[in-house]
Amino acid sequence: MEFGKVLQAFGVGGPTVDTILSSPDTHPGSELLGAVRLTGGEYDVAVETVAVGLVTRVEAEDGDALIEFHRAWIAAGFTLAAGERQDLPFSITLPWESPLTHAYGRKLAGMSLGLRTELNLEEAVDSGDVDILAVHPLPAQQEVLEAIAQLGFQFRHADVERGAIYGVRQELPFYQEIEFTPPAAFARDMDELELTFITDPDGVEVILEMEKHGGLLRRPRDRYARLQVSHAEPPAWNCARALEDVITEALRDGDPLANLPRTGGLHAS
Repeated sequence: MEFGKVLQAFGVGGPTVDTILSSPDTHPGSELLGAVRLTGGEYDVAVETVAVGLVTRVEAEDGDALIEFHRAWIAAGFTLAAGERQDLPFSITLPWESPLTHAYGRKLAGMSLGLRTELNLEEAVDSGDVDILAVHPLPAQQEVLEAIAQLGFQFRHADVERGAIYGVRQELPFYQEIEFTPPAAFARDMDELELTFITDPDGVEVILEMEKHGGLLRRPRDRYARLQVSHAEPPAWNCARALEDVITEALRDGDPLANLPRTGGLHAS
């Protein structure tokens, strides 16, 4: 299906570009297929490179920015004749740590991720419009999200923070935080729960941050917990029970400084 908009023309009579995706729906670690359709304008042009890149909006202390975090080169070094049309097929594999944009059957508030097409001519570069993608949870991630809902947590917001989580191996220079409002059973001990997935081919590292805000006579307090979930858990495994156990243990015994501070985006204190 044609999912992209025509990129800006390279001046009057210049070429145009469409991005065509087989589907905008995808998952972390999955291959995204499509084609870049080039249509020549009124004159021949020398094309240096054609590429597509995955982009998302990232929050940082110095402001938000749209950053590219993965790129695939499609073609290079050819001439696009006047009026000629070329379809250049491509595939790009989403990194395992790609942020989710959809869960619970809907778009996650605060999230956006897209595919940007770049056409580089000898005389100009056009990075063009971004085709929005829908990144859905993997089964292991879905299991965790459903378990969180079973425990009574309500989704509130999601965002992407620049930086890294101490002690956790990351490939990308950012991490996603999915925020939840706690149920009554946990409301005394936390004001919000933040969940981060660090995913690789073997499974999902689930990082949980339980925030208790400060008050007039109370210092703010954070607790951290982590849980490893395989992509192929045994049928008898109870994800909700496992999450409840690690949350309860962290609230009871956790060190407020913990061993999972964020660096670059959010700092534990």
